[in-house]
Amino acid sequence: MISLVAIHQPNFFPWLGYFDKIRRSDIFIFLDAVDYPRSGSGGMGSWVNRVQLSINGQARWLTCPLKRLRQGVPILAAEIDDSQPWRKKVARTLEMNYRRATQFERAMEFLLPLLECRETNLAAFNISAIRTIARHLGIAARFVRQSEIDSQGQATERLISLVKAVGGSAYLAGGGAGGYQQDELFKIAGVDLLYQGFTPQKYGPAERFLPGLSVIDYLMHDGRPLAEAFPDRSI
Repeated sequence: MISLVAIHQPNFFPWLGYFDKIRRSDIFIFLDAVDYPRSGSGGMGSWVNRVQLSINGQARWLTCPLKRLRQGVPILAAEIDDSQPWRKKVARTLEMNYRRATQFERAMEFLLPLLECRETNLAAFNISAIRTIARHLGIAARFVRQSEIDSQGQATERLISLVKAVGGSAYLAGGGAGGYQQDELFKIAGVDLLYQGFTPQKYGPAERFLPGLSVIDYLMHDGRPLAEAFPDRSI
């Protein structure tokens, strides 16, 4: 029997494609022991601490502020900067931009406790939110943190090592993996390789749909379990 493993950094309220990846996998590994990803020259912004929402009808960044990290520090070392009232700011942003959404009240009742969680470690905060949202969306994968298991190597070799460490026999790659992933190494290691093939489908009012937004947008406009909303398993 194939045991399908997916691996991804613990992102901040990620988009539906992330949850589709979890949905398709048997085991999902949070890649939390790799270097914190940075945009530009030393910038702290990445999908690990920010995501896009519909703000004034356009895709705009929603950011969780972090305490400064030196280069080469792993994701699991990142700490949230609660000297800034970002949680209240996020709640206010959601209210201002989604209050007319059909599922607004239900979504806010679900999301506010996640936002107000006093966890200050970014990886732990994100993982807690992702796992809670996954359950809410009817997803029943097994979750593991990279930092909790032994693995070796870098890049593709590390992925293979992680798959084997949790007893997996196949690896589910995202659509953007082709540029840096060495596919031939999976075959050599005896691990099957599958690609996610994710294609966003519209939900909510067609005129308001913007692809690639946070799962928060889906919760505001629809919010049904994914198997009900997208029964063909290809969101």
